[in-house]
Amino acid sequence: MKSYAKILLILLFSFTLYNCTKEDEIPVDVEINDFVWKAMNAYYLYQDQIPDLSDRRFNNQPELNDYLRGYTDPNELFTSLLFDRPTTDNKSVLINDYNSITIPNIRTSITNGMEYGIIAEPGSATNVVGYVQYILPSSDAESKNIIRGNFFYGVNDTQLTRNNFQTLLESTSTYVLNMATFDGVKVEEDSIIVSGIKIPKKIDLSKTGYTHPHVSMVKNLVSGTNNIGYLLYNNDFSENYINNLNDAFLQLKNQGSNQLILDLRYNIGGGSFTKNINQIASMITGQFNNQTFLKKRWNAKAQPWFEQNQPDSLITKFSNKIDNSTTVNSLELTDVYIILNGSSSSVELLINSLKSYINVHVINSNTTLGNNSGSITLYNSIDYNFEGKSLNHTIALQPIVLEYLNSDDETYDNGFNPDMRICNQEDILNLGVIGETSDPLLNKVINFITTGTTPPPNCNPLSFEFLYNSLNRQRIIDLGVFIKQDLPNTN
Repeated sequence: MKSYAKILLILLFSFTLYNCTKEDEIPVDVEINDFVWKAMNAYYLYQDQIPDLSDRRFNNQPELNDYLRGYTDPNELFTSLLFDRPTTDNKSVLINDYNSITIPNIRTSITNGMEYGIIAEPGSATNVVGYVQYILPSSDAESKNIIRGNFFYGVNDTQLTRNNFQTLLESTSTYVLNMATFDGVKVEEDSIIVSGIKIPKKIDLSKTGYTHPHVSMVKNLVSGTNNIGYLLYNNDFSENYINNLNDAFLQLKNQGSNQLILDLRYNIGGGSFTKNINQIASMITGQFNNQTFLKKRWNAKAQPWFEQNQPDSLITKFSNKIDNSTTVNSLELTDVYIILNGSSSSVELLINSLKSYINVHVINSNTTLGNNSGSITLYNSIDYNFEGKSLNHTIALQPIVLEYLNSDDETYDNGFNPDMRICNQEDILNLGVIGETSDPLLNKVINFITTGTTPPPNCNPLSFEFLYNSLNRQRIIDLGVFIKQDLPNTN
């Protein structure tokens, strides 16, 4: 009798276990949507603001399955789970093919080396005039008689207009610029004297494969008692350039720089992880090794788990090593002057984390956007890491998962107001030479360093209509600053 009862108990337990197992299985038709919902439920920063992501929204897996079947497109489901898009969350993305997620390559392009802008010609409804904003070193343009601040009105003897300038300048690999003089009002054909004869000035340019300088310029400028380090950096903030930046800081260190101007006005942004920004901050400082650089604040579900189980993962500290091997070349500064033209998540994180320790002077045309959130890549695996991911699809998520705070627990969702306000367009009639005091912007920053004051900017007094800038099309979409971290399965 006891044996019979034991058998019945085993059968009943097995039946219950079978039913629970079957109930919890993920049907093939909702596998992707199940991953999207559960990953967002576990780690999305605004999980508690989205009713459909509530832990109480579904009583069991079959109820969730029915809900997920209402979305035939994972992108549609993902978008429906985002908070206040695009005002609050304009960073979270679904990646259709995770094989496309790569470390940014070294920056290359097909270019003749002339970065330029286009404005409407004053008094003309159709004509435009181009100005040379920047000449890339060791490029075809650098070898020709053309410099920053020059003007041009045509290509291959064709007048540039609102309708044709992009085709003429961007669609052909070789062209001849018709150079111009421009006083802010009148555009005239430029000329040169050859063998005593005045002829139109023309510059032929050819586009070739080009690798952009790792660091565009590094030098020391002396102003009174200040040895001012000047660093012009135009590339992304990926690990590709950390060692090059470290070499640049060594040069500044050897020159005795006691102030730093970090010129990011032409920076393309992107490619940023907290580790990279931390290393740059350690180059600027160095006297705060092993102190808190930043803190991470996850959503209301994940934060308590990390506090209890992985508290060290919530803090990133200043380091005097790059990848635990190369020594960081630190300037141990107390002041840094950062030139921006707009907003960058990477630079905002750098500013906020440094301001707990040193004076960070923001030089910008406006208040930054306040992108204080961090993202991570989530894969369809038990712990959302790359290892063990499902091979049935290639979808991954890059949602906002946390907020960044500095060591004083300050965040920056309201952005940073400039300490020195500049114009959002340079004075094209007086561009000067990059890296020299003839550059009006650099000269004003140096005066700001030495006197602590700066006159308000007089922006675009002739009311030029700016139509295009070749640098803007190279800027990388700002998806925020990412983290790399092994995650637990909190579902």
